[in-house]
Amino acid sequence: MYRIGIDLGGTNIAAGVVDEGQHLVAEVSLPTGAERPAEAVVADICRAAEKAMEKAGITAAHCASVGIGSPGTCDSANGVVVRAYNLGWFNVPVCSMVTAQLGLPCHLSNDANCAALAETGCRNMILITLGTGVGGGIVADGRLLEGVGGTGAEVGHTVLVLDGEDCTCGRKGCWEAYASATALIRQGKRAAAAQPESLLAGYGEGLTGKDVFDAAAAGDAAAQAVVDRYCVYVAAGITDLVNILGPEMVLIGGGISRQGERLLAPIRAYVAANCFGGHDRT
Repeated sequence: MYRIGIDLGGTNIAAGVVDEGQHLVAEVSLPTGAERPAEAVVADICRAAEKAMEKAGITAAHCASVGIGSPGTCDSANGVVVRAYNLGWFNVPVCSMVTAQLGLPCHLSNDANCAALAETGCRNMILITLGTGVGGGIVADGRLLEGVGGTGAEVGHTVLVLDGEDCTCGRKGCWEAYASATALIRQGKRAAAAQPESLLAGYGEGLTGKDVFDAAAAGDAAAQAVVDRYCVYVAAGITDLVNILGPEMVLIGGGISRQGERLLAPIRAYVAANCFGGHDRT
């Protein structure tokens, strides 16, 4: 039997079909359109799953179940997204909605928790996702740390700057407001407005996080300053987590992680210099 996996993000819905050997045999991506009602987004989750099955040459009859990784706080036992600020979702029974449309059992968990379980290679680790928001998955003593009601490991909503930038959760100064891809784009646009001669200004409203890194790589001083500061924001939050949890490993995922060493090298250097005891675990 095959299984369908859904990665629900603030920007894209990614659907994949895996076989019994856990090999990915087909994948499809659709825009989330997070500004729409939850019902419309769930309809596209199902559409993405159907397209992935079609690409794999199978139907729902060949599948055992659907698994969904969603941002925010998830009630896994009842299949409900309790709150996902980047989607504007509160108490959305996503699993029952998907089952009603696809006719398959559906299971749900926080997206970063799903990623942490998939990547676990040691008994104590932290996985950070840098996307529309900042997610976290924590494995402690070999077990996923979910907290009461699935509310644990919401690391993006720890405060980095007191009375700082507004966050989608309603607080000010959260790590997510500085270290997410959304925050990087905002920082890039501010730099473009302040320095119209910068390469950043040429991207206009369509500026992406990748564009900021690419402009920096092309020698643009304003973009490089944004990248440098952004890496510090990411690294400062990671340093706090290392000091609190003392993990064996820190993993970084999400769209911004595709920048590879342009992102990771300065983060490693910062964490090594600033974490308690001077231990570099990234």
